Amino acid sequence: MKPKARYVFDSNVIISALLFESSKPARAFRYALQHGEILLSLELLEELNEVLSRKKFSRYITSHEREAFLETFVAVAVLVDLVTPVQACRDPKDDPILGLALDGDAAYIISGDADLLVLSPFQNVKIITAETFLSMVTDTNFTS
Repeated sequence: MKPKARYVFDSNVIISALLFESSKPARAFRYALQHGEILLSLELLEELNEVLSRKKFSRYITSHEREAFLETFVAVAVLVDLVTPVQACRDPKDDPILGLALDGDAAYIISGDADLLVLSPFQNVKIITAETFLSMVTDTNFTS
């Protein structure tokens, strides 16, 4: 049996997926959940919680909805310990995403962040947008 493809989603894509149900990030996230494994680190979880707790998001999501989403995400994702130090991104805050992909043996990072996209491929990990990901998975020739 072929192993499931493993994906890392950048925090901005995850937040867009959560807030905008019919968006490309949401469709990409749902596809990855159904057909592969989404990787998560404690660092990414903490970042998501911190960002979603900001006042500007309170009009989109309640604290209860945020907590429910994070609990569900932890339950369905594959938790990966970050052990590989990475210093490759021009924005050092994005290095943990690269480390998560390496430590979790991800095939793809789905991101809208130009600082990450410019690095593709990063040590055999393809870094693509949600739109590119969706066009790949609708292609019958898609393989991870």
